[in-house]
Amino acid sequence: MPTGELDGRTAIVTGGGSGIGRAIALRFARAGARVAIVDIAAQSAAGVADEAGSLGATSLSVSCDVSRQGDVADAFRHIEGQLGPVDVLVNSAGVAHIGTVEQTTEEDLDRLYAVNVKGVYNCLRVAVASMKGRGGVILNIASVAATVGIPDRFAYSMTKGAVLTMTYSIARDYVSHGVRCNALSPARVHTPFVDGYLAKNYPGREGEMFEQLSRTQPIGRMGRPEEIADLALFLCSDAAGFITGSNVPIDGGFVTLKM
Repeated sequence: MPTGELDGRTAIVTGGGSGIGRAIALRFARAGARVAIVDIAAQSAAGVADEAGSLGATSLSVSCDVSRQGDVADAFRHIEGQLGPVDVLVNSAGVAHIGTVEQTTEEDLDRLYAVNVKGVYNCLRVAVASMKGRGGVILNIASVAATVGIPDRFAYSMTKGAVLTMTYSIARDYVSHGVRCNALSPARVHTPFVDGYLAKNYPGREGEMFEQLSRTQPIGRMGRPEEIADLALFLCSDAAGFITGSNVPIDGGFVTLKM
C-alpha cells in the first residue's frame, strides 16, 4: 500500500540490487519516490526496478561501479536526466571481509577501500553538488563495526569507521545548505550474504550456524532487511527533519546490552 512519505522525490539507492539496498529501494517505492537502483550487478538492479515498478513507482536501474568516479558521475547525470534532481541518496553499496590484520592481504584492503570508502565518497561528492541550495537527505549505511570491536573484521571495521566519520563531515559542512546526512548502523542482518557465507564455510551445518549467529544479538535473532528499510525511510523523510549528523543503531541490543 502506498504511504506517501517521499511523494514527488527522486531517491538513489546504491547497492540496491540485493539485501538491505533492495529492501530500502522497495520501501521508498511504496512511499512514493521515484527510485533509481544503482548496482554493479545489472541484472539484479533491473529486477528490483521491475519490482518497484510493480508497486506503482517510477523506477530506473543503472549498472555502475561506485569505485569509479567517472562512472558515478555518468550514472547520476543519467538518473537526474530521467527522474529529476536527486533529493535522497542512500549509500548502501558495500563489500564484506572476514579476517584479522594478519589475514587481510593488500588486495583485500584495496578492494574494501575502493567500494566501501571511495565508493561512498564518489557518490557523496556528486550528490552534495546537486543538493546544495535545494536541500536533500543523505543516508550512509555504516555498521555496529564502526564503533565496537568485532572479532575478525579488521578491514571491514576500518571502512565502516570511515563511512561514519564521512557522515559527520558532510552533516557539518552542508547543514547550512539544507542537506541532512545521517548514518544507520545495523548489526547482523539476514541477507543473501549471510546465506552464502554459511553455505561456503559450514556446508551441512548451515541451520546450526545460523542459529549460533542469531544468538549473538541479545534480542535473539538477526535483523530483517525490511526493518532496516523502515528506519531508513523515517530518516530520509520529513518526519526526521530535525535529525542530522547522527549515527542511528539498529542492532537488537548488540552495542548497549552486550558491553
